[in-house]
Amino acid sequence: QVQLGESGGGSVQAGGSLRLSCAASGRTLSRYTMAWFRQAPGEEREFVAASSWTGGITLYGDFAKGRFTISRDNAANTVYLQMNSLKPEDTAVYYCAADLQWRTMPVTYSSAYVYWGQGTQVTVSS
Repeated sequence: QVQLGESGGGSVQAGGSLRLSCAASGRTLSRYTMAWFRQAPGEEREFVAASSWTGGITLYGDFAKGRFTISRDNAANTVYLQMNSLKPEDTAVYYCAADLQWRTMPVTYSSAYVYWGQGTQVTVSS
């Protein structure tokens, strides 16, 4: 069993930055893909970013490219999402997720991710 816990959400003004953290317990995640998704009210869950187990391969949703950065500290069993130049449309609950199947490349579809955190709210005001 894996437990994921996000932190770092909050309220910021447009143009600001936040750094989300996702700490894992119950199993080392050093060999698994980790990802961030988000869900705004009334919207479907949306892929944000993913990192291969080494961190050497990263994928981003189009809206995240150039503004968000996913990173991981396998020794600390923690994944991060640095979000810069935030926009009001980034307002959502952000979730981290773990894909326990070994893959050569991260995937962007949520059904591949077995474990999910409880989410952290990010609110960006204009």
